Amino acid sequence: MNEYPKRLIEVDLPIARISAHARREKSIRHGHISTLHIWWARRPLAACRAVICASLWPDPADELCPPAFREAAATQLMAFAHRMFPARINDEGHQLQATASPESRGRWEGLLQSEKDGLPLDPTDAAHQQVLQGALLDFIADFANWDNSTVPAYLETSRALTQAAHEALGGVPGTRPLVVDPFAGGGSIPLEALRVGGDAFASDLNPIPVLLNKVVLEYIPKYGQKLADEVRKWGDWIKEEAAQELSEYFPPGPNGETPVAYLWARTIKCEGPGCGATVPLIRSLWIAKQGRRSIALRLIENVEEKRVDIEVLQNAKAKDVKSGTIQRGSVTCPCCSYTTPVARVREQMKEQMGGADTSQLLVVATRSDDGKFYHTPSKPELDAVAIAIDHVQREKILAPIELPLMSGVFNAPIYGITRWDLLFSSRQLLATDVIGRAIAKAAGEIAQQEEQEFALAVKVLLHLARGKYLDFRSTLCGWISVGEKIGHTFGRQALGMIFDWTEGTPFGDMSGSWERSFEYIAKFLEAESGWAEAPGNVEQASAQSHPLPDDSVAAFVSDPPYYNAVPYADLSDFFYIWLRSALADDFPSLFQSEIVNKDAELCEMAGWDSVRYANKDAEFYESGMKDALAEGRRICAPSGIGVLVFAHKSTTGWETLLSALIDAGWIVTGSWPIDTERGGRLRAMNSAALASSVHLVCRPRENESGELRDETGEWRDVLSELPKRIHEWMPRLAAEGVVGADAIFACLGPALEIFSRYSRVEKASGEAVPLREYLEQVWSTVSTEALSMIFKDADAAGLEPDARLTAMWLWTLGGMETNGSDSKSSDSDEKVVASKGYTLEYDAARKIAQGLGVHLEQSDSIVELSGDKARLLPVSERTRHLFGKDAATTTPRGKKKKAKAKQLDLFKTLDEIEAEAEETVAGELKPQAGETVLDRVHQSMILFASGRGEALRRFLVDDGAGNDARFWKLAQSLSALYPKETDEKRWVDGVLARKKGLGL
Repeated sequence: MNEYPKRLIEVDLPIARISAHARREKSIRHGHISTLHIWWARRPLAACRAVICASLWPDPADELCPPAFREAAATQLMAFAHRMFPARINDEGHQLQATASPESRGRWEGLLQSEKDGLPLDPTDAAHQQVLQGALLDFIADFANWDNSTVPAYLETSRALTQAAHEALGGVPGTRPLVVDPFAGGGSIPLEALRVGGDAFASDLNPIPVLLNKVVLEYIPKYGQKLADEVRKWGDWIKEEAAQELSEYFPPGPNGETPVAYLWARTIKCEGPGCGATVPLIRSLWIAKQGRRSIALRLIENVEEKRVDIEVLQNAKAKDVKSGTIQRGSVTCPCCSYTTPVARVREQMKEQMGGADTSQLLVVATRSDDGKFYHTPSKPELDAVAIAIDHVQREKILAPIELPLMSGVFNAPIYGITRWDLLFSSRQLLATDVIGRAIAKAAGEIAQQEEQEFALAVKVLLHLARGKYLDFRSTLCGWISVGEKIGHTFGRQALGMIFDWTEGTPFGDMSGSWERSFEYIAKFLEAESGWAEAPGNVEQASAQSHPLPDDSVAAFVSDPPYYNAVPYADLSDFFYIWLRSALADDFPSLFQSEIVNKDAELCEMAGWDSVRYANKDAEFYESGMKDALAEGRRICAPSGIGVLVFAHKSTTGWETLLSALIDAGWIVTGSWPIDTERGGRLRAMNSAALASSVHLVCRPRENESGELRDETGEWRDVLSELPKRIHEWMPRLAAEGVVGADAIFACLGPALEIFSRYSRVEKASGEAVPLREYLEQVWSTVSTEALSMIFKDADAAGLEPDARLTAMWLWTLGGMETNGSDSKSSDSDEKVVASKGYTLEYDAARKIAQGLGVHLEQSDSIVELSGDKARLLPVSERTRHLFGKDAATTTPRGKKKKAKAKQLDLFKTLDEIEAEAEETVAGELKPQAGETVLDRVHQSMILFASGRGEALRRFLVDDGAGNDARFWKLAQSLSALYPKETDEKRWVDGVLARKKGLGL
């Protein structure tokens, strides 16, 4: 195996601090790349910046680290420490100290104090090399902070370190390390590669990411602030130009008010006997619902005119606000109470071609310095809509292109929206077309004043601004009553039907207006201008046939498409068709086809559109991903490094990617989970969705000549090394707060390093070991290690299979709470919710159970299997099993249970059992102790929950359930494992709180 200096990312990474910055970044809007234009699943800049630095910089504590880098790192970091704590404090020092983490601040102060004491940082000393390593990691952690992303001290230091590392590792002096992302998407990775001093090469198949990356890597570095100024200048010019033409279509309110939004509802004809009223389809009658401000609609039945009129209720009370007219797709008529079924609603919608232009205008929202106000539409306002409908010729504005029906993604066609233009009302099309023509006119003016490439850059950005505008100006935009604002089309990664939709005015201070759209872009351009030393490179290219030559890349960093993920190419047609009409002459190679070409997009489509994409099955994805990753290895230097970002909750998705990665000739050397979710995200109690994106670190499995190495490993050697590696890795992850499913998948890196260093692993018989079989061993080893962490000094083997499975299941879903349970009162007023059980993908649950030596199908007393899901039963659903005859029958996996009566709650179930069973003199339930420790803990929890204190005392003391040390150890562990919001957490804490009082 070739020996190259380890990079920092292969040794350590401050993932807790990086994760905190990544989560915070989700709430940053002004100046962030996400405000350039929508692109799905864009990586947080904090994570990208940290990972790229750690991938490019060697570990100074590694024995193979070039001395030149150690010396440069010592020099640069000491200089940085002096900038943070100068002899005489200055503005820069104040700024750097304000954003430094406590860990880093202490580091820099310590380095300066040592220097003052005559012990300067010595890069030749082994102990000092460890200090140097820690200083680099602290620098990376703080540089991940959004507030530091354009601070000169961080930029200059990071670039000096990147250049020093590049040259020390053999790079040609004066050149920069090339970082490549062949699935560039929204551009986060290339942007950060450029920021930290790399040379960035971004490519993508989709034309929209190509344009976005041209802005990030080419236009901003070349033109900087001037670009922001011109976007603002011409954005305002376009507003004035378009506003004149559109004024008659957006008249002022009855008292001269300026409208900002129109609340609409699609309509159907009531099919009730003798009715035929036109019914607006309204989900909720609330308009404003926040704090003391409450405004709602009242439906007025106009039976004679066969319509439903609207009244605006100020200071509405909940008791006065009725339900909307549509629920689960069926519509109830306010005039006759007849409910038109969903099938007929869809048929009527199809007859209206989606109903955009046959919708009923409910209210008009206006805005002043005193806030928003609402009134029912006046005749001039209704007439303006009719004029727009009469004037617009849809096919002249937007070509009539099919909008396909896609399961789970595009359901709008079910309701007659079968063309892209039908997503917009006539007035919306008109306004968008007028803005587009104004942009074209502005582009002509700019071309006469500026050089061609700059003029094109401004033109592209103005059309991207129109794309942002369109995201808030389709009939799939709803009204958000909390905040009184307009939602956007892609609130989720789909085009789902919205019955009551909102039309914002083109201009003004409102969600998605033209002014807001171009201003957000200008702020991003402004924030990222001035720091780039040189532009990057962008091309439209397939990752399976990369344009770069062999061994030319220092780092291959990418967020590849996930197995069976959302088909972004189909979603992007929403923007592509508008961009193509405006930019096809400027970028003929990008806009050749009528819609985005999806044939080569690496996405397994079985779950989305198996008719149009019959060939895009699992084999298509796996073989395509293997080719893409093999191309990545081809262009990566033998001494280079790769990082792949992956965040898939299905084990199938992981196995598919990992198989492609290993087959493509990569060795996995590490894996780091970085939490990218908002801090306010609710803990996933009902699914195992990953909170983290796992960054897989890998190296080419090549000789120095670049040829793929062919080595065979012994299966027994691989298996003997695996437990040691997992034992070293998991406590380290736990120390960074990484537990549960995140930790399981983060263990794949060190586990796969053992397996992937060989081209083939063989058993003693000569039989090759497939990756799937090895991953089964990994899951088993991880489960064993996790149990030892969960129960700490307790012997997990002393607990029955049901306890081990329950603990591991709960740990997988959410890990463990760090606060102790003994001190918490069971009488806390903290709000709790009833648990509905804990669901995992069946295959993941099977692997967990198998790793513990448990048969999932034989665990029906604690697990319910249904299709591709497995649910750990909540304690409340085990009541009858634990206290009485269990009426439940085992249901074979994949078959649905027969319909049953609504389940009794825990207390009614106990009452029912108590009535059936013999009672004590005291009239309380006397349970028979369960067969397992878990059963007995659950029994005690149920007794506590139902207020049967005396029965609980007898059960624990007289019957001896509480004399078993395993009982309390399991209860303590379950207290840490149950989500803190659940009733189960409260119940087990209540039992624990009574231990001391019972003398146990």
